Amino acid sequence: MKLELQRLIKRFGTHTVLDGIDLALEDVHCLALIGPSGGGKSTLLRLVAGLEYPSAGTVSLNGAQIDYTDEALLRHRRSIGTVFQAYNLFPHLTALRNITLPLEVVHGRSAEDARDLARATLDRFQLLAHAHKRPAELSGGQRQRVAIARAIAIKPQVVLLDEPTSALDPEMTAEVLELIEELKNEGRDLLLVTHEMGFARHVADRVALLAEGRIAEFGPPEQLFAAPESDATRAFLRRVLKY
Repeated sequence: MKLELQRLIKRFGTHTVLDGIDLALEDVHCLALIGPSGGGKSTLLRLVAGLEYPSAGTVSLNGAQIDYTDEALLRHRRSIGTVFQAYNLFPHLTALRNITLPLEVVHGRSAEDARDLARATLDRFQLLAHAHKRPAELSGGQRQRVAIARAIAIKPQVVLLDEPTSALDPEMTAEVLELIEELKNEGRDLLLVTHEMGFARHVADRVALLAEGRIAEFGPPEQLFAAPESDATRAFLRRVLKY
């Protein structure tokens, strides 16, 4: 994954959420965004996904600057797999249909092709036995794995994960984190917002700490966690690692 942010600003009304962010990374499979609540992590993820419009500045992904015009954004969104903390599965559809529907409607696959791809993806994630269950019939971990399967099935250039374990208990959290690590080890490109510091340290190639709309620190996880350089990073890690 190659990602470049130049003087990126995002405002909601008079509130500035991202305040002139600059970042450049190349040949990174997993970037973890960490930091205090309200620091701008999810907003940055949504800008990369093309789900929000920047107030100023540019975002480039894999060498192409994102064009935030409506028609171009539709094409960009089709190339991105996004997983949210609340699953965003259609409650009235089965796990299988939650995957086949976007493949058919958004990506133009035939019903047969979409079904074959969805079944293969569910099988890859040990979910094929649950293919005909609706989300309410699945555990939280299973629902999130279906959401990840849906994101992977479209063969995205990058998978964006926004706090994918925040609604899960510890056992289900471990189940989903193991799956994300598998994806990274397969060579998939991931951009991850997480509050799981141990996981970020273990799986990420680079970590960026966002605070008050700015990147307070950026670097390899072993450096950022073991010897943080900024006051904001030290203060954040003291709080979250205290217990």
